[in-house]
Amino acid sequence: MTKIIGLTGGIGSGKTTIANYLASLAVPVYIADDAGKKVMQQLEIIEAIQEKFGTNIVVEHQLNRAKLAEIVFNNPDQLKTLNAIIHPAVKEDFKNWLKQHQDSPFVVYESAILFESGSYTDFDSIITVTAPVETRISRVLKRDDSNREQVMKRIHAQWTDEQRIAKSDLVVENVDINLAKVKIEEFLKILSINQ
Repeated sequence: MTKIIGLTGGIGSGKTTIANYLASLAVPVYIADDAGKKVMQQLEIIEAIQEKFGTNIVVEHQLNRAKLAEIVFNNPDQLKTLNAIIHPAVKEDFKNWLKQHQDSPFVVYESAILFESGSYTDFDSIITVTAPVETRISRVLKRDDSNREQVMKRIHAQWTDEQRIAKSDLVVENVDINLAKVKIEEFLKILSINQ
């Protein structure tokens, strides 16, 4: 039976770096955010979002993602509404993806909102990636076209590291990537032994 490892961490923690490293070790990695973007292009999802958020959210049969983000990031109820449309579709997409990787001893499901979405209960193990807040902020400012205030808003919209750590099987501090890699490899060895 394939073991499913949840991989999460706050914005800027470096979880994508860890996900990429796991993929380089030939571990199948499912990126929930990419899947979310993919399902948001499906006609029935676009129509469901349009029904809830109005016709001006769609331009030439495509979602205006910037406008949608603006609405949901400032309104927890609207975010819940959007997630109620997206999450079931991503869950279904993951089920299909998992069938393609059923011969793997374990797979990784990477999501920034693993705990917030409640999907963490579906996994055999959970890895949380952490980094100091200032490191996270500077990483996001370098990669995104956002300001410090926007990054802080996004940090505060997510669970804290303390909340995530309390429910995790492994915590990887991603400041020194080489130390983080060693921790990941050790964890994979333990998982392999317990297969």
